[in-house]
Amino acid sequence: MRTIENIPVVTDSGYEPKAAYNALDRFLLRLINDPRDLPFMHFVIEASVVIVPLAFALYFSAVPWIVAALYLPLNILFYMDRFILMLHNTSHRPLFRKKYRGLTYYIVWILGPLFGESPETYFAHHMGMHHVEENLEEDLSSTMTYQRDSFASWLRYSVRFFFGSDINLIIYLAKKGRRKLLSRVISGEVAYALLVAVACIINWQATIVVFIVPFIACRIAMIAGNWGQHAFIDAARPDDPFASSITVINCRYNQRCFNDGYHIGHHRKSTLHWTELPAELRTNMDLYMNRGAIVFAGIDFITVWVFLMLKRYDLLAARFVELQNPARSTEEVIALLKNRTQAIRAASK
Repeated sequence: MRTIENIPVVTDSGYEPKAAYNALDRFLLRLINDPRDLPFMHFVIEASVVIVPLAFALYFSAVPWIVAALYLPLNILFYMDRFILMLHNTSHRPLFRKKYRGLTYYIVWILGPLFGESPETYFAHHMGMHHVEENLEEDLSSTMTYQRDSFASWLRYSVRFFFGSDINLIIYLAKKGRRKLLSRVISGEVAYALLVAVACIINWQATIVVFIVPFIACRIAMIAGNWGQHAFIDAARPDDPFASSITVINCRYNQRCFNDGYHIGHHRKSTLHWTELPAELRTNMDLYMNRGAIVFAGIDFITVWVFLMLKRYDLLAARFVELQNPARSTEEVIALLKNRTQAIRAASK
């Protein structure tokens, strides 16, 4: 267990403006709303140079399995997490200036399917549903009613999400009367299904590598990640972001994935820029303490999920950041964490 006094809270990425920009950066800055989002443009260029050509090569190369051996590790291990979290941030805060907003279609419709994201669905699910329902009963990705340290419960959650999330989202949006988002989801899902069908006709083996495996990997990563983000819920106040989300700090994940670990801060102020999230935690430390926030250091959400599936509360307690004074014992921290993972059968907003 760690105390906040001996943890440097802001080792995760903030904004450090360059003294001078090169010609490419100066051009890119003309396209985007916020200079702090320049890393997103660098990522888009890198993914376009590396992943897109490899995807095409898989269909037409004389040695496709050698290309596949490069494509899948690069896609799933080095690019996918960063793409998902770039998509997350640019859903909350438009990346491109209004007159260049059409460039968003390249990210959503061209790059997205290569990383397992069907066009338009992520935005509608995250912005039109998840942040509206905040992990409560009507949230299609809610973890609340599941025993969150149970692998069997996670499997039930995964099957429901994997096979039912898209149709359930369509039903949800129709019921709520969100017609614009509904039409975007339907058009994106139909286009994605047609794309995969045509790609299978051209080369079904390549399609498995380029589209199917990344789709499965993306869904599993998002399911496990969301479970970790919303694993520790106070049954008395499940609508409080301090009691339904967690924050992870000082980990490689934050440095790679644009401070996504600051999930409490994100649910408190969903439009807060990703570079401001470490400062939000530091500035509001007393509030985090008084509201019983759960913070871990040195691990990411997937690791939280793994530790829960193994019921390794000792490892979670070792990375737990103690905000209370006086500090609780390891046994008390473990008891708190176990209590927060209990299934909640009913709650109200």
